[in-house]
Amino acid sequence: MDKQVLLDKSIRRVPDFPKPGILFYDISGILMVPEAFSYCIEKMCELVKKSGANTLAGIETRGLIFSAVIAERLGMPLMLVRKKGKLPGKTYSCSYALEYGTAEIEIHVADVKPGQKVLLVDDLIATGGTLKAARSLMEMGGAQVTGYLGAVGLPFLKYDEALAPLPVMTVINYDAE
Repeated sequence: MDKQVLLDKSIRRVPDFPKPGILFYDISGILMVPEAFSYCIEKMCELVKKSGANTLAGIETRGLIFSAVIAERLGMPLMLVRKKGKLPGKTYSCSYALEYGTAEIEIHVADVKPGQKVLLVDDLIATGGTLKAARSLMEMGGAQVTGYLGAVGLPFLKYDEALAPLPVMTVINYDAE
């Protein structure tokens, strides 16, 4: 079976989750199919090499799974972008809007260096809100974000507009179904 097809078949579609009318793309199936996960990581590594980044920043929770493997394979440092209250010590913090309410993410102040070139990594890129907030965190510390990387992209939700002008790279994309 073609590896791109295998990857597609590994992503479960869950209708009406987390609310009626939403089609949820569940990436946990990628982790259950080692060949699909390996292929996904291989493709993401190729994209990282083209990004000009010297550091990765993984978005909690599932983005950390992908970014940790990529960072290890490529010998790159990895910053953790966590939910508020999960990191000890001094942090940069940024709030962002959700469909219902707000959320807040943080990074360690000590991890961000002026001039650092950071690629932000998440499992799935939808509206781009979390990644846009993560970019703000990097800029607070003087780092330069080179772009965004996801295993799965939902371009019909117009993440490219929210994340412009930086490039958004994904392994597989889905149009509205």
